[in-house]
Amino acid sequence: MNEIETFLEHKNVRPTAMRILIYKYMAQQDTAVALTDVENAFAKAERTTLYRTIKTFEEKGIVHQIEDGTGTTKYALCEPGCNCEIEQDLHLHFHCNNCDETVCLTQHKIPHINLPDGYLAEDVNLVVKGICEKCSNQSNQ
Repeated sequence: MNEIETFLEHKNVRPTAMRILIYKYMAQQDTAVALTDVENAFAKAERTTLYRTIKTFEEKGIVHQIEDGTGTTKYALCEPGCNCEIEQDLHLHFHCNNCDETVCLTQHKIPHINLPDGYLAEDVNLVVKGICEKCSNQSNQ
């Protein structure tokens, strides 16, 4: 059994061929991906299978969802040891207004936010928008 299969089983996800392929695809990406990106990468696969795989990965803490303000939900693999808890696993996301890519800035954690009594956080998403390193380097050349 390979590393990905073992990881998926550890997350209580049956390691089907499609799930392994989608995990490998996402692991190779430097940016967050939209469902349409996954669909384009696996054009011969059923859309519902791809959607269900992403949703299963999200439910099991393998990927996290990013709302970057573009109107398209994007997904990125979680870091090793992440369980997507609001109290400890939140990090910044950066959306480039030039190339339209969104990346996780996992080394930049979001500090714990104390909400008033009676408020219960279910999701936190902090997206910084601007020009990414790649695009700013291109314009400086």
